[in-house]
Amino acid sequence: MLKERLITQLPKTRIESTEFRFVPRHIGIMMDGNGRWAQARGLSRRDGHRFGTLNVRRALDACARYGIRIVTLYVFSTENWGRPRDEITGFFELLAEVIDRETENFRREGVRLIHSGSLDGIPPVLAEKVTRAVANTRANRAYTLNVAFNYGGRAEILRAVQEILRAPISADAISEELFERYLYTAGLGDMDLVIRTGGDQRLSNFFPWQAAHGVFYSTPTFWPDFDERELRRALQVYNQFWQAQNKM
Repeated sequence: MLKERLITQLPKTRIESTEFRFVPRHIGIMMDGNGRWAQARGLSRRDGHRFGTLNVRRALDACARYGIRIVTLYVFSTENWGRPRDEITGFFELLAEVIDRETENFRREGVRLIHSGSLDGIPPVLAEKVTRAVANTRANRAYTLNVAFNYGGRAEILRAVQEILRAPISADAISEELFERYLYTAGLGDMDLVIRTGGDQRLSNFFPWQAAHGVFYSTPTFWPDFDERELRRALQVYNQFWQAQNKM
């Protein structure tokens, strides 16, 4: 019953809220707290990750209703390799299930999937699923979902520098605009709002270039419980910030 309640369809017609004057175009979400959510309920960490993946669709629905066009999700960081091997294996299996379940829905609904991160070290079957999902939704333009999988912000910047040097491009020709073209998120623009669930107050290597000017919002709510009401609170903080800026 819970699974059926959480897995909904993205609205075919976007009903955008007029509640807020300022609506972020691009938000990033650090989906923390799956394990702690599960522990509080006597469940396994894998159960926590499963309910976390089920909540993705609910969160995307809420973002679409508020007119947010680009969502970046922190799914698996380069630092997550330090977790227990069985937890990593279980998470990869869950991710493969989500890709199998949702890719065709996303293709049909106009959602473009982007992968930010490296597929080095990822099980070949899962890496192939990620690559295929990105290719199958490349032409979509209604909504963009950027999945940060095996991603690290410093690694992304180093990768961009290496590619620029290989080009080669002269030092005098390098600008912010050129540099951004070598990032995973080329064309997506900066993040206007970064939301972190689970209560932590740091960026944790999450898109340091793209989030440099974004409003940061942390909530103690664990990711499986993050819903439209929680998103609305984040948007209230975002609007309070920009209203204050406009008065200065």
